[in-house]
Amino acid sequence: MKKIGLISDSHGYIDEHVISHLVDVDEIWHAGDIGDLSVLSQLPKEKVLRIITGNIDDQEARNGYREELWFEVEGMKIGMIHIGGKPPQYAKGVKNLIRQHGVQLFVCGHSHICKVEFDKNLNCLYMNPGAMGQSGFHIVRTMLLFEIESGKIQNLRVVELGKRGRI
Repeated sequence: MKKIGLISDSHGYIDEHVISHLVDVDEIWHAGDIGDLSVLSQLPKEKVLRIITGNIDDQEARNGYREELWFEVEGMKIGMIHIGGKPPQYAKGVKNLIRQHGVQLFVCGHSHICKVEFDKNLNCLYMNPGAMGQSGFHIVRTMLLFEIESGKIQNLRVVELGKRGRI
């Protein structure tokens, strides 16, 4: 079993409230729009980090991290792209990538809207953790915590991190 902390759209911001929820996870996934790489250095140490860049990230971030990741955890195939759209209206080419890689869990960010939905047409779970940062139109900052065991998601929960603009 692996405990996962899924964050996105930090836009250069992280606080102790976010970090406190990541202390007990095995892996931290950041679904893009890091904003400032110093955010990543503040994450709890000795965790597996799976990080992608987003549309606001600079060349330094792009030199260090990929735009998309395709990987497996505990028997589950996972894909992560920052601008992924949402079921059934995925971004251009995303449906084909999901099919090509045979993923069971597709993760994206960008919208700043926390959403989890099973796409029966692709037989794939869609997750967007919303935004944990202060920049954007979202009202409440969010992230997702869950576990993967034997190819299945369990104990999925949305963590509300407080209203944007209140530090």
